[in-house]
Amino acid sequence: MSKTGLPALLRPEDSILVLIDHQPYQFANLHSHEPTMIVNNVVGLAKAAKVFDVPTILTTVIEERGGNLIKGLQDVFPDQKPINRTFINTWQDPNVTDIVKQSGRKQLILAALWTEICLAMPAIQALGEGYDVFIVTDASGGVSAEAHDMAVRRLVQAGAVPITWMAVISEWQRDWARVESATALSSVVLEHGGASGVALAWELQLLQTTPPA
Repeated sequence: MSKTGLPALLRPEDSILVLIDHQPYQFANLHSHEPTMIVNNVVGLAKAAKVFDVPTILTTVIEERGGNLIKGLQDVFPDQKPINRTFINTWQDPNVTDIVKQSGRKQLILAALWTEICLAMPAIQALGEGYDVFIVTDASGGVSAEAHDMAVRRLVQAGAVPITWMAVISEWQRDWARVESATALSSVVLEHGGASGVALAWELQLLQTTPPA
């Protein structure tokens, strides 16, 4: 993986996104982040992937006991049935990896609950298979702040790139002159971008206001 230079940045045409186990059981013991923030961020990330036509794989683990994928995420891809696994390590399930391999894309973007298990395992294995792995740290979470932090440190040592969801979508956009995606992406930021969304709404308000004479 190139760590510097333009090739080190994410490109929509080379990216594939895998969202792992954003389910009730995992959220019930999520203590590294405020759960509402993880919900917001992973849904925003998924919506942005849809804007840029980045293939997105949804996957759950024993959903009959752990619960269905959270509604906000499922609603982004209403016709996609999440791949339900028994493997804790997503990368050991060919139902997932076959899709990734067939895509031919090498920039693998992962977000998962929990960071120390369901993110760490597939990321480490995929790195060994030559993928450029990006871990979305604010769309993932662990059972404690320490568990999340230690997992991110371990993954960085293994060669993964930690990144936040707003950084992902900014690298995909790259140039605001790309109007075909800019308008749709702005809608995602307005809804999920927190203070950035508030500032954008304010900017749009000012642009629509006639200055006093």
